[in-house]
Amino acid sequence: MHGLINQAIERFARDTYGPVFWDRLCRRQNLPVRAFEAMQTYDPVVTEEILDGLAFALGKGRDEVLEDIGTFLVSSPSTAALRRLLRFGGTSFIDFLYSLDDLPARVRLAVPELTLPQMELREHGRRSFSFVVKSEDTRKPWFGHVMVGLLRAMADDYGALVVLEHMGASPGREIIAIMLLEAAYTEGRAFDLGARAP
Repeated sequence: MHGLINQAIERFARDTYGPVFWDRLCRRQNLPVRAFEAMQTYDPVVTEEILDGLAFALGKGRDEVLEDIGTFLVSSPSTAALRRLLRFGGTSFIDFLYSLDDLPARVRLAVPELTLPQMELREHGRRSFSFVVKSEDTRKPWFGHVMVGLLRAMADDYGALVVLEHMGASPGREIIAIMLLEAAYTEGRAFDLGARAP
């Protein structure tokens, strides 16, 4: 597993629940390291151990924890660079949705070693979509739940009102249903395409 993924989960746990919580989790799960390096590669079993440990410690379902991580990735000041990358997808939430097919390629430009699952947006009507996450990894699908949290946070960012539902997973594929109720429900968060990244 690419170190950036483990580092993002570590940052979520540290920033949200504190360093003491993270240290206890690392000890309980017997993790080989307590601070992940962004450009290292780790055994995928380590990532699974972290996620299982988080779910246990928080008394939440694993899927709920993954959605929380997705929301954190967009809304936390410590991950502002990712929000900026996503906001370059367009000036509206619908523009952003259509840009997601290209997200894995955009991420590879920034981090060539990081491979995201394939993504495909399907339109079923003017306000009804499904988002398909395709992965060759058929163990425990989890990226789709991260995307639910990320999509929810991005909808808030754009000021859109949406209903999202993870429709389940089959080997190598997860589907998210997206219903856009109101494209401009609130003002959304300020964003300047021309501003320098912090």
